[in-house]
Amino acid sequence: MSGASCLPQHHTQPACPSAALPLACPKTKTCSHRSAVGLGNKYVRLNVGGTLFYATLQVLTRQDCMLKAMFSGKKEVFTDKDGWILMDRSGKHFGSVLGYLRDSTVALPKGRQAVQELMAEAKYYLVEGLVELCHNTLQDNKEQPLCVIPVVTSSKEEEKLIQSSTKPVVKLVYNRSNNKYSYTSNSDDNLLKNIELFDRLSLSFNGRVLFIKDVIGDEICCWSFYGQGRKLAEVCCTSIFYATEKKQTKVEFPEARIYEETLNTLLYETMPLPDNSLLEATRRTYTNSGSHSEEEDGPGGAEPQGRVRRIHIKRQDSWIPAASFGEEHPGLEWPANPRAGSKESERL
Repeated sequence: MSGASCLPQHHTQPACPSAALPLACPKTKTCSHRSAVGLGNKYVRLNVGGTLFYATLQVLTRQDCMLKAMFSGKKEVFTDKDGWILMDRSGKHFGSVLGYLRDSTVALPKGRQAVQELMAEAKYYLVEGLVELCHNTLQDNKEQPLCVIPVVTSSKEEEKLIQSSTKPVVKLVYNRSNNKYSYTSNSDDNLLKNIELFDRLSLSFNGRVLFIKDVIGDEICCWSFYGQGRKLAEVCCTSIFYATEKKQTKVEFPEARIYEETLNTLLYETMPLPDNSLLEATRRTYTNSGSHSEEEDGPGGAEPQGRVRRIHIKRQDSWIPAASFGEEHPGLEWPANPRAGSKESERL
């Protein structure tokens, strides 16, 4: 309820409780120039948009702003029957305005939107110093993106990013249009879940892992994990589902496996080199243990083998004819139990 919308001494109709009619304003009176000045340093009661404040006239008239004009007799002010001076503004940031009038400085609220709201109130009250303070803060603290996700458009660009990165790399390939068959009922939801998981992981491990999106790859939905420039693991989320009369593409959401492989890539972070004393201590312990010998592995030591863990979602088992089984696996007998034959072929 604001005093700016009230006409003093001209209300002839009582307030109506009906919600269809506008609420009636309480009786108001203008505060004359003499009465305001006569208050001296006593506190003035302010009702700013329903929030109550206490301030002295000395503070309210300290700087050349709209509040000084209101409380020096140049503008009318309206009060309710209890003596609260009504101001038709939001009281959310009025405390900061009063704080700036008292000390000529104030701690700005956190967040860009809150600073913008405070600057709007400062402009309304014509507090130029506070307006400038908010403006400079907004210019200095421009919003920065939480993380930057490169989208590769070629294999050369992808290879360059992976080889030049000092962080582990997680890449997601998703291309819904790269499909020969129709999708199962849950495939679209699972595809979106994979994309949402990628966004969550990129926010959580932005400073430690480089996340890459690939929208032109050959796969429909596939995760790849890299460390120190080489591929560590791959999680393929698509499979062919054999229905009664047709084939369908099925997209899965192996959340636990993706989390596990993402955490495994953290083992390949580039860590700072330890000091010489630590290297000397570990070298002595390693030599005395007798578990390693340069003669066994040669002068260069054992060379690590580049292995890639490829994890595919379990696909629908299909019946393999005995004739084709013999051609593909010579020397093996076709088992009598079809399910046993399927398991044996999986082990092979």
